[in-house]
Amino acid sequence: MKKTLLLLSILSVFIISCGGDNSAENSQSNFSTFGGQGQRVTSVETSEVEISTIAEQVRSYGNVKAQNVISVQPQVSNRITEFYVDLGDTVRQGQALAKIYDATFRDELAQARSQVEQSRIALQRDSSEYNRQQRLNERGLTSESELDIAQAAYQNSLAQFESARSSLTQALENFNNTEVKSPVNGVVVSRALEVGDIASTGTELFQIASTNGYESRIYLPLQDWRAVKIGQEVNMRLSNESEVNARGIVSRKSPQLDPTTGLGEVVITLTQTGDAIYPGVLVENVINITTKEQAMVVPRSALVEQVETFINPETNTIDLDRTYSVFVSRGDSVAERRELDLGIEQGDRIEVLAGLLPDDKIIVTGQSGLEDGARISVASGDRFQAPEERQIGGNEDQPASNRAPGQNPLANMSEEEREVVREKMQGMSREERLAFLRDLREQQAENADSTSN
Repeated sequence: MKKTLLLLSILSVFIISCGGDNSAENSQSNFSTFGGQGQRVTSVETSEVEISTIAEQVRSYGNVKAQNVISVQPQVSNRITEFYVDLGDTVRQGQALAKIYDATFRDELAQARSQVEQSRIALQRDSSEYNRQQRLNERGLTSESELDIAQAAYQNSLAQFESARSSLTQALENFNNTEVKSPVNGVVVSRALEVGDIASTGTELFQIASTNGYESRIYLPLQDWRAVKIGQEVNMRLSNESEVNARGIVSRKSPQLDPTTGLGEVVITLTQTGDAIYPGVLVENVINITTKEQAMVVPRSALVEQVETFINPETNTIDLDRTYSVFVSRGDSVAERRELDLGIEQGDRIEVLAGLLPDDKIIVTGQSGLEDGARISVASGDRFQAPEERQIGGNEDQPASNRAPGQNPLANMSEEEREVVREKMQGMSREERLAFLRDLREQQAENADSTSN
């Protein structure tokens, strides 16, 4: 048991004091040899500061719909005998959409026409009699009472004739309404009934989306709602695509927030549409609030965030103070921390207002864990490798002359020789053990050189 604990103690000393491969071409992290003051070298990747256009944007999802959706309701009630259009069909104003059973309405129309004809004949008769009584009364050949009777009969016939004409107009309207027609040019987006169903007045039969234009309605929180202005340009794309599928402008904006949700409604009118834009499709609306040209831009992944907490004495609460910085490469060998003032954001790109120069090279990979002034090795592509773990004594198959100075001196010893060395190191201090191992390593290197010569 004591030998096991002693062996673990010796191996821990080797891990602390022994270095790995010291080759200058290796991009992995390196340490100095025994007794040195070496500094860790971190392999990093760098990128130039981007000078480009960046825009502050508001993003929200909404469904595209027609600016006007018309509900088509039958004006007479009876069963449906035929449909002329179906979902997705494009229709023109006045086009027949469906047919309602019309036999009863045809009979009513014929009856109304007969009544009009009868009342016309009666009106002609009573009109002639009234005119005759007027001529006779002018010559004193008839009494005033007979004239009044003829006048009353004429006015009654005239009223019946007008009533018959109104009934004919209503009967004709009902008969014509047995064909349900489109009130606008558009596309059929819904149909409620089937052939044989009873269509009744006041019940929706079709919905027709007007093709005059499309719009998208979105609902934004207070900060975004305040930033959006009427007339701002909007790019739209399907939720699973990266290309812009349509364009529009902010055409209307609610003057108040919804008291329940706290969101403000914004209406976007489409000005250009692609083949993928249909009523009902879900699109992401990207509104450009502010656009800056020739801005210094860095990727969000290059930022190093620092968070400090402090107690606010006024509110007795804990507040967070966040600062952001990047590391830049100085001479491709030293990392320098730069505190940044940030501007607007666009996706994973952030504008830098202060803290960088256009010709700086920022560290984009390997910056986590760096300190200001840390040593770095700039690599990219195949040369960039993450540090790998190396076991002590991993080069036993190499000649002693080819091993690095930090190689474990016990690596190529037999078990008996190792036991002798362990016994010699018992009772030594840490500094004495390090010196003993250093001398042993140098002796092994001399023996290897003399053997090779």
